[in-house]
Amino acid sequence: MKQVAGDQLSFQLALTLIPQVGDVVAKNLVSYCGGVDRVFKAKKKELLRVPGIDEVRAESILHFDGWQDVEKEIAFIGKNQINCFFYLDENYPVRLKGLADAPVLLYAKGEMNYNDGRMVAIVGTRHATDYGRHLTEELAEGLKPYGVTILSGLAYGIDIAAHRAAIKNEMQTIAVLAHGLNRVYPGVHRAMAVKMLECGGLITEYKSIDAFEPQNFPTRNRIVAGMADAVVVVESAVSGGALITAEIASNYNRDVFCIPGNVGQPYSAGTNYFIKTNKATLIESAEDLVAAMQWKDEKKVAVKQKSLFIELDENEKKITGVLSGAGELHVDAISEQSQLFGSTLAASLLNLEFKGVVKSLPGKVYRLL
Repeated sequence: MKQVAGDQLSFQLALTLIPQVGDVVAKNLVSYCGGVDRVFKAKKKELLRVPGIDEVRAESILHFDGWQDVEKEIAFIGKNQINCFFYLDENYPVRLKGLADAPVLLYAKGEMNYNDGRMVAIVGTRHATDYGRHLTEELAEGLKPYGVTILSGLAYGIDIAAHRAAIKNEMQTIAVLAHGLNRVYPGVHRAMAVKMLECGGLITEYKSIDAFEPQNFPTRNRIVAGMADAVVVVESAVSGGALITAEIASNYNRDVFCIPGNVGQPYSAGTNYFIKTNKATLIESAEDLVAAMQWKDEKKVAVKQKSLFIELDENEKKITGVLSGAGELHVDAISEQSQLFGSTLAASLLNLEFKGVVKSLPGKVYRLL
């Protein structure tokens, strides 16, 4: 097997290029093989022990010949000063870490800290009305005092209105793209995308060599949903992509909110339906969202007290770092992300419970207190 003589990024990129190996199986490979580089050094019998790996996938790994594409992508990354986040990296978006289908590797431009502060996704129809754009602007302006970063997808309509409102109010804003960083779609939003690099960033799971296809859009919606603390749908038809984002967010245990619209209007039908079926909470303003998220009176005193008065050892710090911002995680996910195993992990979790830092939930699930 021909390999590039490269660093870990070479192997991380190669992992995402193996035919028929998606994010879930790729993470299984890294976990069972003991590292991303070892995936490409494993024997067939070792690969076949990995969940999700059959004869066809094992052969794809053993005969992987995409190293030329790897070299091409590394050259593009270096030339364009792109930041890469592998799912085991400390600076990988922490809200995505507990999600099984989160991307193995992310590519980003800008000086954004993806683990800093609160994140609200504002999404909606590409056919935004004046009503929807006005509400989007009011929503962003009302969230400014609470240190919120606005997430969206840089699309026509509500998405671009959310980004513009964030920039107007000197807030951080992030666009999750459905293509590589070698282009901006739609092209008319290029100037806005460049401006966002100064007060946020662009992030994607797609490489510059990846095809730009329609199915990329619903796929990227899981990143929008996963990175957000809350998702707000301003306007959407019943079959709108924004509702897909909201549905995914709900499955990720994120808070979902919808702004109601006029009965009978096609781009209010989706939001009204979600409210009517209790899939989302009705809000009319930023204050409603802030109240529902309990941000107004949140002083973060408890977090400061823990850091000041409770001493944590290195293993305990790893666990709290994994759980921070991730909500609830199964013990297996904690183990994978902290690289703590067996009795070491069990003892550290128990100590954290005694110290009142974490809570044990049914099904071997844990969360921070």
